[in-house]
Amino acid sequence: MGLADKRIVVIGGTSGIGLAVAQGALAEGGEVIVGSSQPANVEAAARKLGDRASGHAVNVKDEASVEAFFAAVGPFDHLVFTAGDWGERGVRLLTVADLGAAHALYDVRYWGALAAIKHGAPLIRGAGSVTLTNGMIAHRPRKGSALSTGMAGGIEHLTRGLSVDLAPIRVNAVCPGAIRTDVWNSIPADRREEQFQRMTSRQPIARIGEPDEVAEAYLYLMKAGYTTGQVLHVDGGGTVV
Repeated sequence: MGLADKRIVVIGGTSGIGLAVAQGALAEGGEVIVGSSQPANVEAAARKLGDRASGHAVNVKDEASVEAFFAAVGPFDHLVFTAGDWGERGVRLLTVADLGAAHALYDVRYWGALAAIKHGAPLIRGAGSVTLTNGMIAHRPRKGSALSTGMAGGIEHLTRGLSVDLAPIRVNAVCPGAIRTDVWNSIPADRREEQFQRMTSRQPIARIGEPDEVAEAYLYLMKAGYTTGQVLHVDGGGTVV
């Protein structure tokens, strides 16, 4: 089962991991439709990706926007959801957390993914697939990360439940470790590589990952016709140390 002549929707496909997935799918002969909240980013990504790529703006926090997005897309084969908004960073102990603000952690990665699946799944042809994205915080919580850990873990359980509900559509997830994307650009360049080294020095593969490396997991899950309900860790072996 390859990707040649398949239509692949990548929500979050204008940068980082999502853009790498779109590029990989195109390299395997697919047609790609990218979605993101910023129209300018969608246009720029579609130009960069080339003739077999197009895109539409979509606000995954707004169900009506998601519904309109898929109405414009039409039938397709695979849905990849890499859109991410982890909200406020840093330590946030539950005892002092603003629970109202904490709801925002779920808006994009969890509820946004659900909206995309609700309106996208009826358009998926045959035994296509959905691939979600969570994060290693689900498996390696830090002090003050309980809310993010709960959200990320929820995505994994959602993956398993939906693999039953949506069958024969396959539902899987990718759990990336530290990947070199624009999210790190807020750290000054002279300190960024030092931080990457500190974060990854104990891993069996002692370096940060690249977007095209983690994109291979999404490409595999789209093509793996006998794989569903699974979560692939792409973390340089960080979970074994």
